[in-house]
Amino acid sequence: MLSTVLGRVLAGGVAGLSRLRSTEKPMHPRGSVATASLRRYGGAVSGAAFLDTPGQDDVLVRTSRSVGLPPPWPDVDGLAVRVPTDDGGHADVLLSSTGRGRVTRYLLAPARHARTTFLGCLVPFRSPSGPVLLGADPTAGGGWDLSWARPWGTWHRFATLEPFDGRHGSTPGDAPVTFDPVSAAPDGLEVYPWHRRIRGPGYAAARRSRSQEHRATPDPRSGVEA
Repeated sequence: MLSTVLGRVLAGGVAGLSRLRSTEKPMHPRGSVATASLRRYGGAVSGAAFLDTPGQDDVLVRTSRSVGLPPPWPDVDGLAVRVPTDDGGHADVLLSSTGRGRVTRYLLAPARHARTTFLGCLVPFRSPSGPVLLGADPTAGGGWDLSWARPWGTWHRFATLEPFDGRHGSTPGDAPVTFDPVSAAPDGLEVYPWHRRIRGPGYAAARRSRSQEHRATPDPRSGVEA
């Protein structure tokens, strides 16, 4: 199956990149992690609870750049959002800087400066009424307006994402948290099996690389490898 072959190829690429880079994460090596408030308006007609029902949750967000290049070098911006699910677990939504047009929403769009461009998920989720894409527009206040769309349709805003400041106990800074967009999906949405077959092996390879990196890191308290 083509998706399985592509998944193995991507996993090999991630493993090779992990050996070449000294950072713990082969992609999006440096970023900023903070908690945020996700406020959903409700009223959409996608058939997915995450998009259609109102609510408010505290979520975890990480902003980063794909290769890790500093501005003004062009790089692909990344936004990862960890949202709670009704079963007590969580789902990770990963967005990258893309266009927002009917064709350009499927193309990565490197930007010279962070938080200046639209971010999209590139690959749709499955909803009860068909495939949907998720996207985010940066706001002047430091947050994002979240939207959904059909693969070739108009974007519909459904939520606002506002990072907490230090007064809420959340000071932005990077943390050793990993995100996996193919293991679970927000309530009412599903990850297509072909998408999981393509991207799943790559994320598994990245996790193995991090595990090996931790085992090979010397423990300064004992003088031996941890």
